Amino acid sequence: MKQYSHQYRILLGAMTSVFVLAGVGGASAETLESALAKAYGNNPSLNAQRAGVRATDENVAQAKSGYRPTITGTADIGRAYSEGTGYSTPRGFGVEINQTIFDGFRTDNSVRRAESGVFAAREDLNTTEQDILVNAATAYMNVLRDTAILDLQRNNVEVIDEQLRQTRDRFNVGEVTRTDVAQAESRLAAARSQASQAEASLRASIAQYRQFVGVEPRQLAPGRPLDRLTPGSVDAALKIAFGEHPAIKAALHQLDAAELQVRIAQGALAPQVGVRGSVAQRWDSSPLNQGGALQASAVATLTVPIYEGGQAYSATRQAKEQAGQARLQADWVRDQVRAAVVTNWGALEAARAQIQAAQAQIDAAETALSGVREEARVGQRTTLDVLNAQQELLTARVNLIQAQRDRVVASYQLVSAMGRLTSRALGLAVNHYSPKIHYDQVKDLWIGTTTPDGR
Repeated sequence: MKQYSHQYRILLGAMTSVFVLAGVGGASAETLESALAKAYGNNPSLNAQRAGVRATDENVAQAKSGYRPTITGTADIGRAYSEGTGYSTPRGFGVEINQTIFDGFRTDNSVRRAESGVFAAREDLNTTEQDILVNAATAYMNVLRDTAILDLQRNNVEVIDEQLRQTRDRFNVGEVTRTDVAQAESRLAAARSQASQAEASLRASIAQYRQFVGVEPRQLAPGRPLDRLTPGSVDAALKIAFGEHPAIKAALHQLDAAELQVRIAQGALAPQVGVRGSVAQRWDSSPLNQGGALQASAVATLTVPIYEGGQAYSATRQAKEQAGQARLQADWVRDQVRAAVVTNWGALEAARAQIQAAQAQIDAAETALSGVREEARVGQRTTLDVLNAQQELLTARVNLIQAQRDRVVASYQLVSAMGRLTSRALGLAVNHYSPKIHYDQVKDLWIGTTTPDGR
């Protein structure tokens, strides 16, 4: 029976090295950092969010159109009849230009509101990036964990199968009873069931890995916790989160946009000043106008709203309520960030303690299993006692694997809750996406329907 205890020790060493040693996978192994780089570049959800930010950039160009003139061209041609002159062909064309001079600062505030919307969209993109990276890291560690657990469960089946064979041999020579054989058979069936369940869990983890990373997992190297990005105390983590978390920044930009919307609504009650110019050429084929006539004009306009049915007043009140809602939402986001930091800090501390406890549990379970087996040899223990001791050792080893996975995942979740789980902070070997590039390309465009990438 000692050979099976030796097999367990070998397997434990192999599974532990998967999580805590570097370079186990070899030169061609997929590392956690390379998997995150693939997720950063290929994840459809993240790329869709980037496209959404580019679409939001256009709001600034649209708002700036209020500073610019509008130019319209008209042309007409027809057929007319008049008694005495007969048939004629009236026709002409013209161009009209309208330029707003003052609109109650609505354009100024609309541009600022659009810019706040762009900044909020960028922060939402940062939040999505962090969510994708933490999900990819979790999927990576889940595959490692479930692979290790499946190997343990399969080895457990082999060990119990050998235990059953030896129990049957002892039953044949009268050393044990039929009950001992039945207990070993029952435990073998349970071990096979656990192995099947572990295999199903691994398949699910592989599917999630494919979803977030974009490729199938192949020869994964060990993952390490982000200790270099983890502060020394929960208070320090909260301070970083309140100052840097993109969700908080996005909420504050949305609050700015809501407050600017109040000013935009109020601007509808202000007078408006503009200039209108027009040039037209007419050919009406009248006896007095055989050669056509050129018409030109330039007119300054002043529009003073007196009463528009109450729509502007209602829109202003509505915008004020929406600003209050955005302010409360910003407070709620801060509370969410605080809860996430405290929760993940506790999870990280718990995972560290669980690793130590699981290691101590393994040492004690190995000693207990060795003693139970020796006592069983001299008839002081039953087969069930041996099987129970083996199960306790297996459970302890599974707990260690789970705790090692939890420590890595909790570190990534904590850094994400702080707002620092970015491609640059992680040092990923990627072309870092900069939303400012597209913004600078489109914010001042006057004409053109082609996007900067040529579509």
